[in-house]
Amino acid sequence: MIARYTRPDMGRIWTEEMKLEKWLVVELAVLEALAHYGYIPKGIPQKVRAKARVSLKRVQEIESSVEHDVIAFLTHLSESVGPNGRFVHFGLTSSDILDTALALQLKDASRILLRDLKGLISVLKRMARAHKWTLMVGRSHGVHAEPITFGLKMVLFYAEFKRNLERFERAAENVSYGKISGAVGTFANVAPQVEALVCKKLKLKPAPISTQIIQRDRHAEYLTTIAIIGGSLEKLATELRNLQKTETLEVEEHFGKTQKGSSAMPHKRNPITSERVAGLSRVLRGNAVAAMENIALWHERDITHSSVERIIFPDSTILLDYMVGTMTNVLKHLDVRKDRMRQNLEQSRGMIFSQGLLLKLIQKGCSREQAYSYVQEVSKKVWDNKKTLQEAVLADRNILKYLSRKEIVSTFDYAYHTKHVDTIFGRLGI
Repeated sequence: MIARYTRPDMGRIWTEEMKLEKWLVVELAVLEALAHYGYIPKGIPQKVRAKARVSLKRVQEIESSVEHDVIAFLTHLSESVGPNGRFVHFGLTSSDILDTALALQLKDASRILLRDLKGLISVLKRMARAHKWTLMVGRSHGVHAEPITFGLKMVLFYAEFKRNLERFERAAENVSYGKISGAVGTFANVAPQVEALVCKKLKLKPAPISTQIIQRDRHAEYLTTIAIIGGSLEKLATELRNLQKTETLEVEEHFGKTQKGSSAMPHKRNPITSERVAGLSRVLRGNAVAAMENIALWHERDITHSSVERIIFPDSTILLDYMVGTMTNVLKHLDVRKDRMRQNLEQSRGMIFSQGLLLKLIQKGCSREQAYSYVQEVSKKVWDNKKTLQEAVLADRNILKYLSRKEIVSTFDYAYHTKHVDTIFGRLGI
């Protein structure tokens, strides 16, 4: 039985303990930059670093009184450091620490998500190669259309998740910015050189311009990109769910020996994992909307974004981590039923070759309207009885006026529809 997918290291990024740790990292980097540029005595950073301790319990105790998380953190830090604590947070505002530390958390989360996406892409690539020539019917409107291969279906998702990877790399880069520019972003108390040095130490880029905060369009892009990836995961999950319907049953999620599908019907084997992923994508979209609502704040800042972000960043990154890992697991253990694909392909008794027949008639001099009418009429006979389209066409006088029996038989060839599969795969470097 496949174990449920979990990744504890993503969860740790968003713990209160880790948040305080990142705040401390930023404050210490600022102290070093302040000392470097002569704002504070040279030996202060080392002395503060040697004594700096952060206890979540103590911070929470102080916060219950002062009702300000950063002040509670700074008060506790001063307790542990002693008199030199007066230099901590010199010339800064809360969001200098909050936003720069958030960038560090997002960098950590992004590294995990990038690894996840690359893993999923690798599995899709392997499946595309393995099923490059696995024939199946293509469907439009849920109705049989023309032949494709299961490999083409997988390589389509491979290409989409490659785009998602590129989008996410850009979005992750655009949130990897820090700011140490003060209460309204003017560097009134601490010069831009301090910000530049802090960001260099933290492997971030300094925001070219900020107010009291990093501008939230960056975060909206990040969470919208996560929502787009969630939409692609839902698309993949929905495809697998449709292919697992009893009437289709071309693929099936792994079903463990002791697993049960229904409290009422013992025979059920439901695509519950794909359904779960499809449902969770809605949460990601909702969080993206919340992120876009955070873009417009009052003047140089208000605090309406803060409470929202305490939810949407942990939830979206943890959720996407889970969803990508879960779908990767589903694909690794997916039961691909080639025989059923072939059986379903032949259910329409050759009607999937109707366009090829139409085009041959046109090439032989028949008008498009007349050719379409001939093929449609002969197809009706297939719908209404158990003949194949080839049998019906070979008995149709109108079509035989234009096509020989040999030309008709040659139309019903699956290879005609797969002749450019190599080209498509080649375009994607597979």
